[in-house]
Amino acid sequence: MSRTGQEEPDPNGTGDDDTTDATFAALLEDSAEELYDSAPCGYVSTLMDGTVAKVNATLLHWLGLARETVVGQLRFTDLLTVGGKLYHETHFAPLLRMQGEINGIALEIKRADGTRMPVLVSSTVKYGSEGEPLLIRTTLFDARDRRAYEEELLRRQQEAEAARKRAEADRARLQEALAALQQSLLPTVLPEIPGLEVASYYHTASPDRLGGDFYDLFALDGKRWAFFLGDVSGKGPRAAALTSLTRYTLRAAALHDPEPVATLATLNTVLHERYTGGDPRYCTAIFGVLEPDRDSGEVTVRLASGGHPPALLLRADGSCDFLPTPGGLLVGVLPEPHFVTATATLAPGDSLLLYTDGLTEARTGPDRALYGDEALRTFAAGHTGSPPRAVIQALTVLLDGFGDGLDDDTALLALGVPADTAP
Repeated sequence: MSRTGQEEPDPNGTGDDDTTDATFAALLEDSAEELYDSAPCGYVSTLMDGTVAKVNATLLHWLGLARETVVGQLRFTDLLTVGGKLYHETHFAPLLRMQGEINGIALEIKRADGTRMPVLVSSTVKYGSEGEPLLIRTTLFDARDRRAYEEELLRRQQEAEAARKRAEADRARLQEALAALQQSLLPTVLPEIPGLEVASYYHTASPDRLGGDFYDLFALDGKRWAFFLGDVSGKGPRAAALTSLTRYTLRAAALHDPEPVATLATLNTVLHERYTGGDPRYCTAIFGVLEPDRDSGEVTVRLASGGHPPALLLRADGSCDFLPTPGGLLVGVLPEPHFVTATATLAPGDSLLLYTDGLTEARTGPDRALYGDEALRTFAAGHTGSPPRAVIQALTVLLDGFGDGLDDDTALLALGVPADTAP
């Protein structure tokens, strides 16, 4: 109390001199032996032969053993499990003799009730004044929480691995189903046409999604054959449904009226009436009719295009150019689009190549530029006079060379008159 009658602040910050004195007295009475015996970790001192000379109460509590049962009666390795004892004798003890100390080794002690307890063990050799080893001091830390964490982590890893394998299996089954569905939208085998050679190829950009490209070739009667190739809007199940509708509509329309303009007009009517409102659907397509002439060996081609890339004519004389198909809006967009028929004659050695825009819109080079129509024409010009199968094979190699630059499905169809066809 100050002279003014006010209480002075406590210089020790405790606010209570009696409490401070009691705490100080308790610290004086606390012994190192008591701290050793009740430490939160286990302590054990052994002779150099491993006989236990001293052990604290914490370790005895973990073991469930009395002090007189352990001190002078057991070796340190007797406290370990069979596996721990083997590891101690073959690895732990030799390293300890060489290094004089070893830290943080995971072992297991066996308890009186038969259970195991994971511990982290660190040992140090105490040397005498002459440098001779006298005893070994060992500290054991309770690793049950760590073991539980590791087991939980392992369980989660195993669950994640199992989930990954299930996902891979599900993805493989999905890809198989998608491949089967995709194949059902394409002709299984192209028919054989007297005096004509045909070849086709379908490149799937992603096995995880359905593409919208399609093609077909079928007989109209004993003298004429119809073919078509195209690409519907979108990807996935809806595109597959549109592809199916388009293929069967073209087939049915061709059998009713095989004129290319009439067939595309019928398809346009079906798509425009079916897909109106908030989900418009459309496609690009080329439809044509082949009429071989047995006397001359030539084949007359009449075709019409609905917004599709033009076909390429590869001539036996080495020339190569696009077959113009003027007009030809996307099929299904307008109620009454304008389609125009184009006509060409394939002589022996000539071929007609149809393709979808996945080929010309592939990204190439370091600047990821579009492959383009002119690059395709130049490439095809190098294969004029070749049979359709050779042309398709060369294009297959070209597509493979695009790598990840080819991010859209691509359909190819080549029709040609063999060079050795005689009138």
